[in-house]
Amino acid sequence: MKAPRSKATLILCLCLLFQTSGYAKKEKFISLFNGKDLEQWVLPKGEHTWKIVDGIIDYESKGGNLTTKKSFSDYVLKLDWRFKRTAGPPYNAKIFDQEGNQKVDANGKRMTQPIKNADSGVFVRGSGKSQVNLWCWPCGSGQLWAFHTSEDPVLRKGALPKVNADKPVGVWNEMKITMKGETVSVILNGETVLDQSRMPGVGNKGPIVFQHHGGYNEKTKTWSSASALIQFRNLFIKEL
Repeated sequence: MKAPRSKATLILCLCLLFQTSGYAKKEKFISLFNGKDLEQWVLPKGEHTWKIVDGIIDYESKGGNLTTKKSFSDYVLKLDWRFKRTAGPPYNAKIFDQEGNQKVDANGKRMTQPIKNADSGVFVRGSGKSQVNLWCWPCGSGQLWAFHTSEDPVLRKGALPKVNADKPVGVWNEMKITMKGETVSVILNGETVLDQSRMPGVGNKGPIVFQHHGGYNEKTKTWSSASALIQFRNLFIKEL
């Protein structure tokens, strides 16, 4: 029974990809993933766990980052992503106020919240400095990690998602990232989470990178609490 169900799932995924591809082409978007292979991407050297499963990009937290062969300047990127599951012990995620500062309790201790977590990200200009976080933190996905502790209050506030728009673990998220110069806007599941947030120093051109963020430790037989147990599909880009 498993084989027919897997085949049916693959056919459904390819049909959805075809429909989305037609729409994307009409809107002048170009596909970054054909549902069959990673021809447009550079795989990490050595052993890794990036693979294609039922027409989607699947990652099981071993290896390195996945990077586009091409570099991009200004663009709009559309993608779907989801975490397959969480793993490892609870992670003490930071709690932020509306200005992007980490909250403190009555004793002045910085506040955290233990969560079941998975963790990845999209580097929009090639380097980790340009990371848009994908994770399970209370503030939601979209945070700009390299700028969340900036001494500039405008950068610090701009690095914080305006709303947590994430779907539950296991459910697909629709994300739209718009890059113009060193400014980024992010819409997640129809909600604007970043609105022209500045990322000074990330440069004006670079590849798009999907982040490897820890995983399974074969020596200790344990999972990281920030494992990148993530999948991607429907990857389309329009250069501006």
